[in-house]
Amino acid sequence: MARSILLSLSVILCSAAARAEQATVTDVLGRRVKVAVPVERVLLGEGRQIHIVAALDREAPFRRVIGWGDDLEKADPDTYRAYLARYPEVAALPKFGSASQGGFDIEKAISLKPDVVFLNVEAQRAGEEMQLIEKLAAVGVPVVYIDFRHAPFRNTEPSMRLMGQLFGRSEVAEALIAFRASEIARVTERLAKAQDLKTPELRRPLVMLDRIPGYSDDCCMTFGPENFGKMVEIAGGTNLGSELLSGTFGTINPETIVARNPEVVIATGGNWGALAPGGGWVGLGPGADLVEAKRKLAALARRPAFAQTAAVANGRVYAIWHQFYNNPYQFVAIQRIAGWLHPALFADLDPEETLRQLHERFLPLPYRPGYWVGLDERRKGDKPAP
Repeated sequence: MARSILLSLSVILCSAAARAEQATVTDVLGRRVKVAVPVERVLLGEGRQIHIVAALDREAPFRRVIGWGDDLEKADPDTYRAYLARYPEVAALPKFGSASQGGFDIEKAISLKPDVVFLNVEAQRAGEEMQLIEKLAAVGVPVVYIDFRHAPFRNTEPSMRLMGQLFGRSEVAEALIAFRASEIARVTERLAKAQDLKTPELRRPLVMLDRIPGYSDDCCMTFGPENFGKMVEIAGGTNLGSELLSGTFGTINPETIVARNPEVVIATGGNWGALAPGGGWVGLGPGADLVEAKRKLAALARRPAFAQTAAVANGRVYAIWHQFYNNPYQFVAIQRIAGWLHPALFADLDPEETLRQLHERFLPLPYRPGYWVGLDERRKGDKPAP
């Protein structure tokens, strides 16, 4: 092991010496890290980091990727298969277990001679326990932390800007940042104007975010004041989890949901056939079967915690692609949620067109619908929720 590390070190140092520039960057944890730029050999600690890499390197998204986490294939197989179909070389990429769960193979990483390793902030504690940073630093491999999940409304833009700098694609990163900001502003500016005019539609409905229902028998996982919880607040709703939880993720007991009687329920769904085969989860994602997704959403709405809520009575039960919680495209989810919460105010806002534009302007894959579904039908005699 010691000899292999020394050999790897010599190769890496020679490679770094040949680089034109050494940049000192600050990651989302505030760590100052020296990296030779532009990076050419990138190890993605999570496979889902390809969502930003593909936007930065649209012409050849896997050109720099020498290894990646196995989570994309497991947690988002529809996206994985779409990339595999277009870029068959993906099948040969070395895969890594979760760094946050201690499954990251350090020796394997060193053998690939990466210019940089990108880790999500959730991996910090496990990384410290296995001395991951120190072991990689010993052979000249820098680690940079990014975040699209833990506190995305603080860290998404810095993460995109940082990766754009390291990839030598700062102009592309800034264009995506600007697009994201402008699409969020289409919601926030209209809500602000409606508030100034005291528009009746602005009343913020109480929303229960039902995180990955059907993945297990547990009820009811949700989001606190960040991630999807923040998306609901930005979109003009009141997130129940934000009132009860301090962290990004947590659980609300069914009795509380019954007592609080949410006006809107939004579940998160995805294709978890590899992780929870046969589960009651709502299958969403590129090319999803929305008829089946709607059927499963209706079944989930009949659970005791939800069956008697105003949301179910008025058909205001929806599901949205779970992976919006872990990539830079949360602005699409904000638009979709805003339309559900305030349908009259946002009648002309088309989040599907926004997602299509994202694909056409920034991503190498064509847009395929399947990212959300709703019940919407109201029983005879019910009045629409105010």
